[in-house]
Amino acid sequence: MDQKVIVPMEAVLTRCAELPVGYVPTPSAPYRMHRKAAELTRQPGHPRLKSVPGLPQPVPAASAGSRVLMWKQDPSVSELGTRKVFLPGVILEGPRDARITFGQPGIAPVSPNTFGDFILSPNTDQFDAVHTFTVVRQTLTMYQRVLASGENAAPLPWAWNSGTNTDALQVFPHGLPNVMNAYYSRTDRALKFGDFIPSGASDRMFTCRSFDIVAHETGHAVLDGLKPRWILSSAPPQTGGLHESFGDLTAIFLALTQMDQVEAVIAQTKADLHDKTFLADMAEEFGLALGRPNGLRNADNDLKLSEAGNEVHAISQVFTGAIYDILADIFAYERSPGLEDDAAVLHRVGGYLCSLTLRALVAAPDTAAKYADVANQMLRLSEADGKPVDYRNFIRNRFSLREVVLADSLTDNVPSHAELAPDVVDPPDAMQDRRACCGTLNNAQYFDLEGVLEAERQALAAWCKGYAGRQEHVAPAQAPLENRQRQEQA
Repeated sequence: MDQKVIVPMEAVLTRCAELPVGYVPTPSAPYRMHRKAAELTRQPGHPRLKSVPGLPQPVPAASAGSRVLMWKQDPSVSELGTRKVFLPGVILEGPRDARITFGQPGIAPVSPNTFGDFILSPNTDQFDAVHTFTVVRQTLTMYQRVLASGENAAPLPWAWNSGTNTDALQVFPHGLPNVMNAYYSRTDRALKFGDFIPSGASDRMFTCRSFDIVAHETGHAVLDGLKPRWILSSAPPQTGGLHESFGDLTAIFLALTQMDQVEAVIAQTKADLHDKTFLADMAEEFGLALGRPNGLRNADNDLKLSEAGNEVHAISQVFTGAIYDILADIFAYERSPGLEDDAAVLHRVGGYLCSLTLRALVAAPDTAAKYADVANQMLRLSEADGKPVDYRNFIRNRFSLREVVLADSLTDNVPSHAELAPDVVDPPDAMQDRRACCGTLNNAQYFDLEGVLEAERQALAAWCKGYAGRQEHVAPAQAPLENRQRQEQA
């Protein structure tokens, strides 16, 4: 009989401990812990591929990609908390890839672990770097897939990209110390996020930890690459509203791409999207810090254009609210709980509305775009996509109720190739009021201030030129008088 071997408990519980030859395991809790720890030290091998005689040999799937740990909403949304997600593609130390790079001084770049993953402890600088990169990457991937599936598939550029410039977008998770804001900067080619201590609190709040805020600011960067004139303050108020709304919608659409968030929305609302839900509330933790019950903004609102004035923050909620209502309408129309899970339906509907909205924005005018321009493009594209006429009815009705377009009837079907006239429009001389907007639209680089300064310089130059000309034509009779006056003064 073999000699019995006694294994110390420390050896069983230590990850890298080697078991003696002849060790006979028993079905005990320590042994299960040993197996689990030992498994972690081994990189999973390639999956076994089953070959079939007479058929081509299967090709192994690409192994590039990393698991990361991220906030699924923000620290205040405790029912979601942190979750692991998988990011396909090559991700290097930083983290960084070809389109997004980590550029925060003072924070050591994060290296992947043995498995190529970025799993860090929450509430640390390194976790913030990974979380922020992840949301930016997920946002870019989401919109890139929309453009890649169209007739004219093309990459999604940043505003500065060209045939000779492929610079990445830099991400600064802690880029604005003691600043209660975040912004996208075309000049810096970066996203920068602030941190602050809320009034009456002891803990510092980091805007980069909010899924909604990071997605919102990335939305500004995406739209600036597609419509570079829309971000300027000289554009009409509705154009500015489209930019701000696109940031909020980006957070909603990105949440709807992730099945765990979709399932949480369904459970939270009992499949009624007009019930209170984190999906409609933007940046819950930030909003609570400011004393607001529904985050910074609430997408499930009833605001109309005539009630918004020229304040871009308010105007944006009109467009966001219309899109959110359309989402709820299409979801209710497509629901069939006996045939398909509600979460699967909402996931599918959210993906389609994301695609429809982005394509409509791209098809809208490059300058001075109105809400009605986008609404009409949504009507055209949904018809071209072969969607039921009910989709067009939802679009018309919701934008009509918001005073975006004029409609003769809200009960008749929208005819083919419909082109609806705008309802409330910006006056020709209307100027944007950006005082309540996010840090992006309040950034001085988008206010055309250099043009104002140049106009003042040109006015000064014209006056000086005219004054010099007048001096050259002084009457000869005045010259002796001027000479005598100078002599008397001397």
